[in-house]
Amino acid sequence: MPVNTISGIDTKADAQSLPINELFYSLQGEGKLAGVPTVFVRTSGCNLRCWFCDSYHTSWEPTHAQMTISEIVDEVESYDANHVVVTGGEPLVHEETSILLDRLSDAGYHTTVETNGTLFRKTAIDLASISPKLASSTPTAERDPKGDGEWAKRHEERRIDIDALGKFVDSYETQLKFVVTNESDLEEIETLVSKIRAAADAPIRDTDVLLMPEGATRERLDENRERVAELAMEYGYRYTPRLHVDLWNDAPGT
Repeated sequence: MPVNTISGIDTKADAQSLPINELFYSLQGEGKLAGVPTVFVRTSGCNLRCWFCDSYHTSWEPTHAQMTISEIVDEVESYDANHVVVTGGEPLVHEETSILLDRLSDAGYHTTVETNGTLFRKTAIDLASISPKLASSTPTAERDPKGDGEWAKRHEERRIDIDALGKFVDSYETQLKFVVTNESDLEEIETLVSKIRAAADAPIRDTDVLLMPEGATRERLDENRERVAELAMEYGYRYTPRLHVDLWNDAPGT
């Protein structure tokens, strides 16, 4: 079982620091690099509030330790891995994330950024793993895990930025990873992919579009995975598992 190494760290913030929710070594569970041994750096803080967020303590109730960029890089270097994922929350809400990515790239790491695609930054990203948030992610009153839908309007207004998505596609190797809650999501996915293709100069292949079943537990994935796999075959997109959930269920640090 991967171990969360962030607990107990008590460091002082400085001008180049980040709020880190957890830092751990595991396998990449999703996307084109699924199965690759990877160090994960999870920042705290997000500009959206998906009702099904699988990193609740980076968005709805953010918790973290403050770590300097140098401390993060030192911790990453303590593991025998060539790949690093910077994730969240939404890591690109922090300007310092760009500094971290540049440092990791200079140290020879392959960097993946997990982002919702609403905040473009020009930095050292080898793979932009973009998860545009569909209408089905909006925390309406009946789905809000914390209240009565107070975040719904802000989330809906912010969840898609076509210009930013086009810049990501033109600037980095990308994968568009959509969380599918049910079959009705596919109409919106088709529309969004078409709009992003129109906004970007670089091509987006159907195999760059990934469908992932919603679910942070094995039980929930069991309800969704077969139908989402069928939808991937029907539409010609790529299915991605959630390998870490299959292996470790919803344990932290995985």
